This record gives sequence, C-alpha cells and structure tokens, in this order.
Amino acid sequence: MSIPSGAPAAAPRVPEAVHRRRWAILGVLMFSLLIVVLDNSILNVAVKTIASPAPTGIGATQSELEWAINSYTLVFAGLLFTAGLLGDRIGRKKVLLAGILVFGIGSGLAALSTSPGQLITWRALMGFGAAFVMPATLAVLMNVFERDEQPKAIGIWAGSVGLGIAIGPITGGVLLEHFWWGSIFLVNVPVVIVALVAMALLVPDSRDPNPGRVDPLGVVLSIIGLVLLVYGIIRGGELASFTDVTVLAPLIGGLLVLTGFVWHEKRSSHPSIDISYFRKPAFSAAVAAIALVFFALMGVTFFSAFYLQSVRGYSALESGLLILPLAVAQMLFAPRTRLVVDRFGARAVCTVGMLLVAAGLAAFALFDADTPLWVLCLVFFVQGTGMAHIMPPVTVAVMQALPRERAGSGSAINNTFRQVGGALGIAVLGSVLSTVYRGDMEGHLGGVPAGARDAAGESIEATLGVAEKLGPAGRPLVAAAHDAFIGAMHVTALGSAAVALVGAAVVAAFLPGRPPAAAPEVSEERVLQS
Repeated sequence: MSIPSGAPAAAPRVPEAVHRRRWAILGVLMFSLLIVVLDNSILNVAVKTIASPAPTGIGATQSELEWAINSYTLVFAGLLFTAGLLGDRIGRKKVLLAGILVFGIGSGLAALSTSPGQLITWRALMGFGAAFVMPATLAVLMNVFERDEQPKAIGIWAGSVGLGIAIGPITGGVLLEHFWWGSIFLVNVPVVIVALVAMALLVPDSRDPNPGRVDPLGVVLSIIGLVLLVYGIIRGGELASFTDVTVLAPLIGGLLVLTGFVWHEKRSSHPSIDISYFRKPAFSAAVAAIALVFFALMGVTFFSAFYLQSVRGYSALESGLLILPLAVAQMLFAPRTRLVVDRFGARAVCTVGMLLVAAGLAAFALFDADTPLWVLCLVFFVQGTGMAHIMPPVTVAVMQALPRERAGSGSAINNTFRQVGGALGIAVLGSVLSTVYRGDMEGHLGGVPAGARDAAGESIEATLGVAEKLGPAGRPLVAAAHDAFIGAMHVTALGSAAVALVGAAVVAAFLPGRPPAAAPEVSEERVLQS
C-alpha cells in the first residue's frame, strides 16, 4: 500500500531488538485499544439498568444517561489532537502508560458511583485517559514496523477496532445478566493492570528527536475549538434540532476557533501541525473518507440498536450477537486488505468498500418487523467487509504522509476526524430519525392523556413506556410506534447511504490508483532473521 509521490523520505530503520518483537508489541497495542473501544460501546446496553432505581441502578434520568455517554465523547474528542502532539514531544510509551492508567482509575471509580453526577464525572475521566491511548497505539505501531509492513500492521489494528465495537454489547449483556451494573466498568481494572505490565516490558519508547518550540496558542485553540464543535453537535442531537441558539452558538464558535487555529498554524514558525499536508489530495481525501464513513456508520449503528431491541424485541445480548458478523468480516478482511490494494490500488479498493457500506446502509430501508435474521446478519457482514476495505488504506495514506517522527500528530488527525464524524452522524441522523418519528406519531396520540402526550411522541422508547402504563388500551399505540419507527428508519437509512456515496465519490476522485512496483525496503539479512 503506498501513497503518492511527495511522501516523506524513508525513515531510519527500526532497531533490530524492537523489530524482532514487533508482533508481540502489536498484540499489546491491540489489547490496549480494545479496552477503550469496547468500553465506549458497552455502556449503550446498560442504560436501562442504570436508569432503574437503587439498588438495581442509580436512578439516572434520560438527560443524565446522555451525559454519561457524552461527557466521555466530549473530553475524548477535545484532547485527541493535543494527546498526539504530547506523545511526539515527551514519548509515546509514557503517554500510553499514563493514558491507560487514568482510564483504569476512571473505570474503577465509575463502577463505584452512587449518583448520576459521579458517573458523569468519572466517565469524563475515562475519556481523558482514552484520548491519550487511542493516538499513541497507532503512533507506536508506526515506529516499530518498517514502512513495507505498516499496511499489514494497520490492517490488524483496524480489525481490532471493529472487534471492540461489535463485542462491546455482547460483553455488556453477559455481565448485566450475572452481575450488577458497575461490573461493565470494573471489568476494565484487571485488564488495565495486565496491559500496564505488558507495555512496560515490551513497548519501546519513541518521540520526535527535534520537536521544536512548543505552540501553546495552537494547542489551546485546538482544544477549545474541538470541545465547542463537538458540544454543539451533541446538543443538536439531544434537541433533534440544529437551529436552537444553544446549538448554533457552540457550533459557530467552534468553527470560528478552529478557523483561527488553521490561520495561526499557517503563519507560525513552529506549528503544532503542518497545514500544508492538507494540500495533498490523497491526504485530504483520506481524512474526509474517515469522517464520512463514520458519519454514515455510527448513525445506522445508533438506530439499529433500537430496531433490534424496541421493534424486534431482542435482548441486549441477542442484539450484540446479531452484530457479530460485522466484527467477523473486519477481522477476516482488514489484515488482508493490503494485498488487494497492492493489486488494484487504494482508489479502487476504497471506492468499492464505500459502495458496500452504502449498500448495507440502504438495505435497512427494506427492513420491516419480520425481516429474517439471516438477512440482518448478511447486511452486517457486508458492512463489515466494506469497512475492512476502507479503514486500513485511508489510515495508511494519513500515517505515511507524515514523517515517522510526527506519527502522534498523524494518529491524532486520523482519530479526531473519525470521532467528529461519528458524533456528527449520531446527532444529525438521530435528529432525522426523531423528526420523522414524531411526525408519523402525531396522529396516533389522541387516546393518550394530555399530560403524557408530548413525552409519548419523543421516541419509540418513550412511546412504549407510556403504552405499558396504559395497559390493554396501549396496544394500538405499540403497533403505531413500531410502524412509525420503521418508517423513520427507512428515511434515515437512505440518508446514511447517501453520505457513504459521497465518500465513495471523494475517494474515487482523489485517492491514488494502483501503485508502481517497487523494490522491497527490508534487507535480506533482516528477512532471514525474522
């Protein structure tokens, strides 16, 4: 897998002692990454339990549950860029160890929370730690593998991300069936301890040998801009509207601050990130593809959970098992994507991958309450296959466009665009789903008491809750809610597919084609020693 001409000159070779244990190091990095990704998806299956009164849960309201999720996202997204810069400057191993330690402490405290306020606070602390783990894993990877092996390693790394997203709900369902709600966080603690020991023994430290002067203004602007932007996106999703002043103010403020950040970086003699990299079509297309595919995919992941549980009646564990084909596809194909790219080029492979994701998303527009399970599994497998042929090539394009010494910055850019794209997908597509659902339900709420009418039309979960309180009289409301949600899901699925098609057009236009044949960089002596 290669990038277009103009890429940085070949980096110094990896020390032989590090090269020999590179696959063991990758295993440790995947283990660390899996904890963070898995925990971010595991909370979604526990929200009903946490909302229950003590001792089953902690009596969290809908708004408090949203902020238990959003506090993590807000801190995580806001600090990603800064965490990558810090790793380049002080050492990626130090940042990785500190991040996983903070994440473990936050997990233990979250498990022992006795109020929603405490849970929100400790989730924010977990997001702080995760922000330093995610970019550091990819930055370390780039510094322990030679350039010719980086695509294979990145493919395996990307596969572990998909695995974490898929098995999170399964793990959460198993834990909640046998233990109390805090177990979904407490399970992280022993895993973190093992990861810390393995990191200390195996992972080498690396950093930029010539980091230059600190750019404090750039760092502050990046944090403020990203936090404001992500908060505005989250707030818009909560209100299902992007015209409210509490949404527009942070959104516009965030965009203005980030514009100021770009202006400052272009004129600074010691910028945090060289903005000129974005002038390379392949680099810009790669980061745009990352944002677009996660915009589309996270939106459909959001509504598919409600479709499986609220409409089809599956448990959290059963819903997680149904998404398993997505993880299987990523694990099967992501490590092998480099072989397809070497033969056909990143442009063709990523375009086909985007079209597969779009087809999988559009398929939801054909689903109803009785769609066979094998069809669901097939669609998730197609989506996973598409993702497996998108993420490794675009990640390679981003990471190999920057010198190895700036791997932390490259990883931060990669993860920031992914996080912002995913948050925007949930917010925008969630708003579309909510708006269409409310419109379809308006004519079916005549028999609902006036005091509960507004709440009953907010979401399918709210409608089903009111219908349950009404007893036998609420059965027609249940049927109407199912029909309204499926109709809203169809509209949202087509919107998601349209975004994926835009991504396909972007990568088809700007990613490089089939790379020219090149002599291998690794010496015969090293190949024999491997």
